[in-house]
Amino acid sequence: MEVRSENKIPSQVIPRTRLQVWFFRVCSSILLWTCLVHLVAVSELWSPSLLTGLTHRITRPTLHLQQALHSSPPPPPPPPLLPPRNYKSNGFLKVSCNGGLNQMRAAICDMVTVARLLNLTLVVPELDKTSFWSDPSDFEDIFDVRHFIDSLRDEVRIVKRLPKRFSRKYGFQAFQMPPVSWSNEKYYLEQILPLFSKYSVVHFNRTDTRLANNGILLELQKLRCRVNFQGLKFTPQIETLGYKLVRILQEKGPFVVLHLRYEMDMLAFSGCTHGCTAEEAEELKRLRYAYPWWREKEIVSEERRQHGLCPLTPEEAALFLQALGFGKETQIYIASGEIYGSERRLAPLRAAFPRIVKKETLLDPVELQQFQNHSSQMAALDFLVSIASNTFIPTYDGNMAKVVEGHRRYLGFKKSILPDRKKLVELLDLHQNGTLPWNEFSLAVRRAHENRMGQPFRRRIIPDKPKEEDYFYANPQECLCEGTNCKDLLLGPGNSSTLRSLRGDLI
Repeated sequence: MEVRSENKIPSQVIPRTRLQVWFFRVCSSILLWTCLVHLVAVSELWSPSLLTGLTHRITRPTLHLQQALHSSPPPPPPPPLLPPRNYKSNGFLKVSCNGGLNQMRAAICDMVTVARLLNLTLVVPELDKTSFWSDPSDFEDIFDVRHFIDSLRDEVRIVKRLPKRFSRKYGFQAFQMPPVSWSNEKYYLEQILPLFSKYSVVHFNRTDTRLANNGILLELQKLRCRVNFQGLKFTPQIETLGYKLVRILQEKGPFVVLHLRYEMDMLAFSGCTHGCTAEEAEELKRLRYAYPWWREKEIVSEERRQHGLCPLTPEEAALFLQALGFGKETQIYIASGEIYGSERRLAPLRAAFPRIVKKETLLDPVELQQFQNHSSQMAALDFLVSIASNTFIPTYDGNMAKVVEGHRRYLGFKKSILPDRKKLVELLDLHQNGTLPWNEFSLAVRRAHENRMGQPFRRRIIPDKPKEEDYFYANPQECLCEGTNCKDLLLGPGNSSTLRSLRGDLI
């Protein structure tokens, strides 16, 4: 027998009632928040005390969070962009840079300048991925590509990639060539520019030192500087970590950056094996033969060393620093890749200067993890620390040493001690064989370097021998002074009272 209840509520009514309640609550919440927003907006104009206190309580946690995230004052807003230069482009210039970070950096500056000279559209440069370091980084992994394009748009039109009609997908093949090294404007105007009317796109597959140091229009020399000092800005990730390294070092006092160019690739390329074991010398020789673009194969190490063509060893660097008067308390940052021989070769240097540090010892491994196996990004961190240091000392005059030297000149002729390696090797050998006592050795080293500390002087020009003359990016004199004081400032070393005032203390 089925029992029925007259008072039972139909099952369809319950969900409908709950839905109505839920809908009412949602509408009420929206209405309340809308009223609150209007009241806060009115309070900005009316400012009654109740609402002022309420808005303060709402915003205070946000302010505290901002202060916690940004302990330093916010950077000034970037200057407004200059209007883009309006010109008819003669074609597209594609470039593939070769070498390490600083060789590519100088090449990028040169290629922007060539594009400006020839009224071309420059494609964002490709970086070297096939060299000894096998770094897979693209341009945008190291440099702020948006800043690069925007900051130079009043001079050159730069695009991230070629238009689709010039892609291989449509069967297009760009004309490839390496421009002649150390070329001037005449070469590019007479021999390179006509190629664009024929091919539309020209691909420079090598870019190292393809623009002359001297004899270039002043406006173009200044553009090279502008790209180098303003247009090429590292990515926020690199800059943040680089500035953290600088802050850590500065909190502990003045610091020296020693660019200890004693990595395996440097020794193999140069053929310098002074201080190495026979097994190490053989290993370096095998590496030199393994890379076909390293042209010199049979090298007599001691001959190169006597001519000042070898990087200082860690042992020689320690004696050099001590002779200059640096004491055990000196804080030294080693800017380099992995030292050949590792801690065994660093031991004499560390014994003389216990306060030696590297990025790997100053930062948590997690912070460096994103840069591992990216040698150019690691080099960018060293670059930022090098230009910020109190004193910069390279042990070899490679691309980083030269580009950092020029950057430090641009920043106000900051002290850079540039070893005269030929003279230094002579003095080191005399001291180590007992012929030259320490006091005489130290005095001779100081005298040999008193005019090699980054003082202002004019670039040395050697006609028809550009590889032997002073490198533009090591001393971009056209960009270091303005007006009538330039002649007084850029004299030969030691010929000006300005130079004497720059010497001061070593750190």
